[in-house]
Amino acid sequence: MAMEQPMEARLQAGEEAIAHLSRAVDELSEVVARQQREIDVLTRRVAMLMQREAERETDGGGTIPLADQRPPHW
Repeated sequence: MAMEQPMEARLQAGEEAIAHLSRAVDELSEVVARQQREIDVLTRRVAMLMQREAERETDGGGTIPLADQRPPHW
């Protein structure tokens, strides 16, 4: 029976470790989901700002929008 105590203690320690890791995975999953939502919002905002700037450039001078022009070194 003396061998069973250490095995039970190791089993309990393993279960505790798994519980902590499961909680950490859940927390990280929430962080990743939140970051993805923020990335989606920022991506939409950047696209909107690029569209506005392209329209402003086109309305202002009738030239090709800067975003569509080739760099000067080409």
